[in-house]
Amino acid sequence: MSDLMALFGLVASAPEAAVSGFWLHPSLLLLVGAVVLPLLPARLRPAWMVLVPVLTFARIVALAKGSFGAVSFLQFTLEFGRVDALSLVFAYIMGLMCILGTLYGLHVKRAVETSAAWIYVAGSIGAIFAGDLLTLFLFWEVMALSSVFLIWFRGRAESLSAGYRYLLVHMAGGVALLAGIMLHYRATGSMAFAGFDVTHPSVAAYLILVGFLLNAAVPPFHAWLPDAYGEATFNGSVFLCAFTTKTAVYALIRGFAGLEILVPLGVIMALYGVVYAVLENDSRRLLAYHIVSQVGYMVAGVGLGTQLAINGACAHAFAHILYKGLLFMGCGSVLFMTGKSKFTELGGLYQKMPWTFLFTLVGGLSISAFPLFSGFVSKSMIVQAGFEDHKLWMAFLLMLASAGTFLHTGLKVPYFIWFGKNHCSKETWERAAEPTWNMLAAMALTAFLCIFIGCYTPYLYLMLPYPVEYHPYTSYHISETLQILLFTALGFFLLLKKLTPEAKISFDLDWFYRKGGRAFLWIARRPVQWIDEGVGELYRVAGLIPLMLTARWSAVFDNRIIDGAVDGLATTIRSVGSRLRGAQRGALQENLTVAFGVAAALVLIFVWFF
Repeated sequence: MSDLMALFGLVASAPEAAVSGFWLHPSLLLLVGAVVLPLLPARLRPAWMVLVPVLTFARIVALAKGSFGAVSFLQFTLEFGRVDALSLVFAYIMGLMCILGTLYGLHVKRAVETSAAWIYVAGSIGAIFAGDLLTLFLFWEVMALSSVFLIWFRGRAESLSAGYRYLLVHMAGGVALLAGIMLHYRATGSMAFAGFDVTHPSVAAYLILVGFLLNAAVPPFHAWLPDAYGEATFNGSVFLCAFTTKTAVYALIRGFAGLEILVPLGVIMALYGVVYAVLENDSRRLLAYHIVSQVGYMVAGVGLGTQLAINGACAHAFAHILYKGLLFMGCGSVLFMTGKSKFTELGGLYQKMPWTFLFTLVGGLSISAFPLFSGFVSKSMIVQAGFEDHKLWMAFLLMLASAGTFLHTGLKVPYFIWFGKNHCSKETWERAAEPTWNMLAAMALTAFLCIFIGCYTPYLYLMLPYPVEYHPYTSYHISETLQILLFTALGFFLLLKKLTPEAKISFDLDWFYRKGGRAFLWIARRPVQWIDEGVGELYRVAGLIPLMLTARWSAVFDNRIIDGAVDGLATTIRSVGSRLRGAQRGALQENLTVAFGVAAALVLIFVWFF
């Protein structure tokens, strides 16, 4: 039993056992809660859905720093609980988002959907607290296998296809990660999850990096994100936008801080997401592309590797989870109430959904780094780190991406859903209304946190892994930001006709594996099938038919000759035996007397005549 408890991190490692003696892994609370939830009566589920995430968050807040949950497995030592400043800040926001996401979907009747979301969160928190690479891989795969159901549960044919693509891509990333882990262990003899050599990365390190970059949605490994998140359920996308990419950012900070290639990759991400958001007609796919853009800031910060840059990456991940979750809540509410998510099918909804509009606007201002909102105090840390590290090109390009973010998420999303020309059908307009109370409550709490973080910076800064000496509210920074945002707003309204969404499909890099998958299917159905049928026919004609003829002739020889001889001998023996058995019916003495008498008579006759 102690081994089982230790497996889930319940038993503290030796150095801490004398102090605490018992350590409860936060993921275990979610896993148990996920299993129990579908078994509860419907009337008790809402209370359970509130209790489990709150207990999980409380457990995270109460954690002491140290190493816990060490388990011996084969020749490895698994560490389920490495608690330090870096893991705590990420676990804190993950636990908080679990509360907000569960509250948002409190009215969902399908209990297994919430169970899948909790298992997904448990995988994320487990990966964050993992002290070794095998434990990291275990929870990494738990995340992939559970999160796909948040896409499939929408029930559309497109969701099924997107879910399969999502799963295949993440399984490929998992294979790269596992291969890198095995090569790393073979080369070093260690499974510890610590910083890799970023000056001279090995093949193993590059494979592990590929696994991390895929989950971080770094181009060209990014297309799964808008493909899947746009097809998820209205509440499933709230969970999806928060955990996978930010867990990957944590892993990059832990393993590859200071890897220079991450700086240009992060800048490319920031610009790439903005460009594709220009072309996007679906509101949730637009938000998904902006995940790529915003995670680019974090990846660039990891590449810089300085204390300010790492603090900025952690702070921006924290803020991003909240404001991106709020944006997906707002657009998910529109989808839930109207069944629509495309700009060309919406418009004028401020009359029907004023509170949803207000909360979504807060999310848009936060992601745009507007003063007094959360993005202002986190995104600018990374830009400032670029200036301090003399990477001016990086800092200016990230500022350009910030303007694009405000253009599309801060302006385009609110305007074309709640204002602008009304493209709603009569049925859509009649269905439009404010969502359920729990959805409004979740959005209100998340909006409050976005404003609170922006106004009271110590709340976030004191949780960061390094001491913070950065002050965002300087006159220069405020005036610079307002000029960028106000001129962007002016450009938006001047070019409003050019920015009007169109019902078109944007081609992205997912085109290659979509078409590649179809090409593979065609090859499997046509040339490969033809070859298989040809080989089968050749085997039938050249191999099977002669074999059957030989078998038939062998059967004839066996039946006619072998069986005939054997059966004939057996019949003769049986006949003789039958006769002997008939002769044995009389007395044996009488038969012998007659035989001797006949023999004696024959002898006498022979002697008489000869």
